[in-house]
Amino acid sequence: MAKLIERLVPTISLKDYESRQAEIEAQLVAAAENTGFFSLVDHGITVEEIEGMFALSKRFFDLPKEVKAKTSYDVSTNNGWEYKAQVRASTGQADEKESLWMQRNSNWPSDEDVAGFHATLSSFIAKCEVISDRVLRCFSVALGFPEDFFKQAHDVTKPDCLTQFRFLHYPASTDAVGTWRAGTHTDIGCLTLLFQRDGEDGLEMCPGRESHHSMAAGDEFSPVPAKTGPILVNIGDMLMAWSDDRFKANFHRVRAKDAGFSPDRYSIAYFNTPRKDFILQGPLKKYPAMTVYEYFRSQVERQFGHNREKKAEVPAESIKTPISAAA
Repeated sequence: MAKLIERLVPTISLKDYESRQAEIEAQLVAAAENTGFFSLVDHGITVEEIEGMFALSKRFFDLPKEVKAKTSYDVSTNNGWEYKAQVRASTGQADEKESLWMQRNSNWPSDEDVAGFHATLSSFIAKCEVISDRVLRCFSVALGFPEDFFKQAHDVTKPDCLTQFRFLHYPASTDAVGTWRAGTHTDIGCLTLLFQRDGEDGLEMCPGRESHHSMAAGDEFSPVPAKTGPILVNIGDMLMAWSDDRFKANFHRVRAKDAGFSPDRYSIAYFNTPRKDFILQGPLKKYPAMTVYEYFRSQVERQFGHNREKKAEVPAESIKTPISAAA
C-alpha cells in the first residue's frame, strides 16, 4: 500500500526553487497529468508553524457554539462558521464536520475570543500564497501561458478574487463506522493546499477522471495517510478545464474507520480560486471561453444544485456554495 500511495501521490521538494524551477515543473506536471495529487516538502513552512495553526484551529472549534456563531456563515459570501451544513449529492446527507471559511477581507474571529488569531493566520496565509504562486507559476509555463498568468488570475489583493482559507474539524465518533465524514467530491477551484496531522487519517482518493465535467472512472479509492509537515496538494476542476483536461482533478472523500472509534480529525485548506472576471480557456481552446465566475456557477450547480430549495430565499446571483469540502 505504501508503494501504491507513493506512486499515486509523489513527494516533490521545493528546495532551491529558483535554481530548480525546470526540474520542479517537470515533477509537478507529471503528478498533475496522472493523479492530480502530490505532496510538497521543503516548502518553507515549519512543522512548528503548522502545529501552531492546528492549535489555533482547535482553540476556535473548542469555543461554545454561541461564540463561534459570532463569525456566522454568510451564504452570500460563503464565509464564516458552519456546522454540518454541507449536503453532498454523493451521500444525500450533510458532511460530519464543522468548518470556518475565511477570505482576506471577511469577518474573522476576534483576538478577544481566540488570542493572536489575526496575526497568526495572516502570517500563515502569506506563506500559503508564496507556495501557491510557485506551483502555479510552473503550471503557467507548462501550459504555454506567460509565467505570471496564474499569479495575475489569483491576485488576492483584488476584491473579486475567490481564494479562501478554511479550518475543518471532524468530531470524534463511534456512530459513523465505515461512512463518509465528507462525501465524494472534487474541488471546484484551481489548486488546493491541504495540511493534515499525524494519526488523523481518513482521506481517500480515486484516480481516473477523463474530463472536468465527468464522474469518476470506477470506484477504487486509496487511503492517503495524514502527516504533519508535508502539504498535500490537489488539482481542482477549474485548472483541469484550463488545461483542456490535461491536468486531473480527481475525486476524494473522508471516510470513518470501518470498525471502532474514529478520533477527531482536523485539517486546514487553502483554496486557490481565481478572480471572477478572469477569462477561463485552455491553450487548445477545447472548451468555449467563459469567465471564472460563469464556470464557478456551473460547477456549483453540478455539485450543489440539490440544495437550491433550501436557499430559495437567497437571490441566485448572491449564492456562492462552498468551493470545496477539503478533507
